[in-house]
Amino acid sequence: MNAKTQPWIFSSRFDIGFILAPAIIITVLVIIFHNNLTSLKEIPAWLWLLLIVGVDVSHVYSSIFRTYLDRAELEQRQALYILTPLLCWIIGCLLYSAGSLIFWRALAYLAVFHFIRQQYGFMMLYSRKEKNIPKFYRLIDKTAIYLATIYPLIYWHCHARKFDWFIQGDFITLKLPALSTYAGIIYLVVLIAYALKEIELWNKTGTFNIPRNLLLFGTALSWFVGIVAFDNDLAFTATNVIAHGIPYLALIWIYGYNQTALQGRDKTSYISPWISKLFNWKTLPLYIAALFALAFVEEGFWDGFVWREHQSLFRFFDSLPAIRNEQTLIWLIPLLALPQMTHYMLDAFIWRLKPAENRWKQILFYQTAGKV
Repeated sequence: MNAKTQPWIFSSRFDIGFILAPAIIITVLVIIFHNNLTSLKEIPAWLWLLLIVGVDVSHVYSSIFRTYLDRAELEQRQALYILTPLLCWIIGCLLYSAGSLIFWRALAYLAVFHFIRQQYGFMMLYSRKEKNIPKFYRLIDKTAIYLATIYPLIYWHCHARKFDWFIQGDFITLKLPALSTYAGIIYLVVLIAYALKEIELWNKTGTFNIPRNLLLFGTALSWFVGIVAFDNDLAFTATNVIAHGIPYLALIWIYGYNQTALQGRDKTSYISPWISKLFNWKTLPLYIAALFALAFVEEGFWDGFVWREHQSLFRFFDSLPAIRNEQTLIWLIPLLALPQMTHYMLDAFIWRLKPAENRWKQILFYQTAGKV
């Protein structure tokens, strides 16, 4: 593959800038400023607002443009979009009634699955033009991207860390340090196999898939540094949130931009014509601001009803009563977490690569459809 035939989703500049580079850039910054990060006793409020509200929670809400705000999508999958949040809330209530830690642990592992699958999904998107290559090569690609996320998680389970995914103790502790050692050896062997495969592919075909390789490099770097190399809450949060959230926000924006280009701003399948106007270079700040507003309101309710940790940021929600009654929390916590749970569950369905005639692929690859 030369520069013109690379399997970009939107364009080389956009993909590198917003999908592939964020993981690498934030990890390099964490490495450079690690001493400064370790000196901080807690994440500054402004940085927490940027990372958690501005990126993490905002990316959760961005998926509504791909689902609930798309009339054609809603009509095609009515049962999925009605039953998913309902079942998530019911199951969440049942889990919380069995114990708050059980609920948070289940949610943490659901989130982990979602994060892992996103990297795998991008790997498949960037491999879509690689035809007639040995199946063993594809197996190496899949194994490498999975282990780039799973090995750091195994290490986390086997070695005490000073950070958690959601709350303290949400991950199961395994007193099996040898397990992480063996997993690390397997991971290293797979990475070597991947490198040798790339060399062989280059020698045979003269091709080098830039986005696929950048994706694997960024994923391996950010997950290893954020979880294994440094035992620091801010280092983990920054690498985890930026590497996952910004590419997803970019993917949704690409989808909305292409959908508007295909259908026209006045004939779009969005439930309201004004929505399509967000997917424009000039209105990009409005897209970000709309998601930030939704995320801010959700986090305000969390802080007002439950956490009470960032009252200086959510003064408007100070008047809300702090809920401590366990019977109330059984239904309130799953309700507040419902956008997250729904996002995690729906995301497993809305980006499926098969069948081949999926409408979303025609839209997502509209800009690059003729470039082979």
